[in-house]
Amino acid sequence: MSALHSEEKSRMDNERSTSALLALGQICLNHGDGERAFSLFEAAARSGSADALNMLGRAYERGWGVRRNPVVAATYFQAAAEKGNGWALFNLADLCFSGEVGEKNPVMAYWLYVEAARKGVAKALNMLGLLHEDGLSGQLAPEEAATFFHAAAMAGDCWGFVNTGRLHLTRNEIKEAVFAFRKALSLGFCDVFLAVKGLLESLPLHPELRPVLLESERLLHASSCQAQPVSGKRKSEADHTVSSDIKL
Repeated sequence: MSALHSEEKSRMDNERSTSALLALGQICLNHGDGERAFSLFEAAARSGSADALNMLGRAYERGWGVRRNPVVAATYFQAAAEKGNGWALFNLADLCFSGEVGEKNPVMAYWLYVEAARKGVAKALNMLGLLHEDGLSGQLAPEEAATFFHAAAMAGDCWGFVNTGRLHLTRNEIKEAVFAFRKALSLGFCDVFLAVKGLLESLPLHPELRPVLLESERLLHASSCQAQPVSGKRKSEADHTVSSDIKL
C-alpha cells in the first residue's frame, strides 16, 4: 500500500469516526442526555472537524452538559467559521445580534448572515429578511425583506414560510397566506406551530384560515414539546428560535 493511499484511508477513517461521534451526540441530546452529548462533541472536535467545532460551540452556547459560556462558544464558532462552516457563521451572527459577546452589533450580524447564506444556510436568509424589515440593515426595506423571506421559504426554511405568510396576511392575500402557513406547519416543529397559532389568534380570523388554526392546534396537541415556551431555542441545528425568527 502506497503512503498516499494509506494517508487517504486514515483521513477517511477519521472522518467516519468524527461523523459517528457527532451522530451519537445528537441522539444523546435528543434524549435529554446533555452531559453525554457534550462528551461526544468534545471528542469529535479533537479531530479539528469544522462541524464538530461548531457543535461544541453550540454546547457551550446552550449549556448542553456544560456550564453555559457564550464567550467560549464564540471561539469554537470562529474556529469552525475559519474552516468554512456555514452554521458557525450563522451562530456567530446570532451572538453578535443578541449582544451576548460584547456589544450588540446588528451590522456585523448582517454581514455574517450574508456569509452564512452564501454557504447555503437557509435560515440566514430569513434573518436577513427580518433585519431588512426592521431597518437594522441600514434602512427600512420591506420589499427586500419579502424577497429574503421568499428565498428562505424556497430553500426549505419553515420560518421563511411563516414570515411569508405573515406578510401575505398584512396584504389580505388569504389564499397565499394559507399556502405559506400550511407549508410552515408541514416543515416545522413545536415553536412553529405556536407561532402560526399565535399569529392567527391575534387577528380577526378569515374563514379560509380557520382550518390552518385548527391544524396548528392539532399539531401542538400531538407534539411532545407542546409545553415549551415560544422563546425556546432550536432542538438541533435544523431548528431556530421563534423570538428572533418572527415578529409576534
